[in-house]
Amino acid sequence: MKEYEKGKTTICVVNYKTEELTRLCLRSMRKFTKAPYNVIVVDNDSGDPSLEYLRTLKWITLIERPGEMKGSGSWAHGTGLDKGLEICETEFFIAMHSDTFVRKEGWLSELLSRMSPETACVGCGKLDLKPKWQVVLKRLTDLKKLKRKLTEKKRLDFYIRTICALYRTSVLHNENLTFAMNVEDGVTCGKQLYYELIDRGFTTEVVSEWRMAELLHHLAHATMVLNPEFTVRDRTERKFKKKIEQVLASPEVQNVLNDASLDE
Repeated sequence: MKEYEKGKTTICVVNYKTEELTRLCLRSMRKFTKAPYNVIVVDNDSGDPSLEYLRTLKWITLIERPGEMKGSGSWAHGTGLDKGLEICETEFFIAMHSDTFVRKEGWLSELLSRMSPETACVGCGKLDLKPKWQVVLKRLTDLKKLKRKLTEKKRLDFYIRTICALYRTSVLHNENLTFAMNVEDGVTCGKQLYYELIDRGFTTEVVSEWRMAELLHHLAHATMVLNPEFTVRDRTERKFKKKIEQVLASPEVQNVLNDASLDE
């Protein structure tokens, strides 16, 4: 049986042409993480300054995938996480989006504290950063979602997402679970993995989206809206580009981005 490094976490980030966001993700991790960890960054054939930046970082393990991108965005992301999982030798593994950044010291310790011996996965669903009352109101008045609940299986309504999800590495390895399961059939990266954990009787721990939003910030759809090869609606592109610009200009983010010592 494989031995894993006890009490330590491997954080895996997949990068694709998002230099500033990946820089923010990694620097914030460096600034606010005290629990033992190491970092794997998988670059999906970016061939741009983001890859050049990653090559300068001595404290990460960089996996480059030149010429391997032959599938969808979800396939590329899922198989990228699988590359990191394959070489993970620590007790825990975190899948994190490159457009996610850490906001609060102790974030990793808190997630680990929720990982009981019986737990295989800790995380949240969709990280909606609207005020709580707006989220509740939308849920109560979302007729399309209500119709789905009445016509589809309940399990389709929720899964722990790879925005920032903590897993017990031995479970994923021993059960031969991957993040790219069923992505070629249109299933979102990590979704089938979560369902397999549930179906096989493993315990998962859900963090409320509001608590997770205090620990982390997720710039949803950032990779898609910042890269023209992805097709998104004009309205969606304008909306999320504006949000990205606002967040990146905030003092909280600028304080991290301007601290180059975090790269050392």
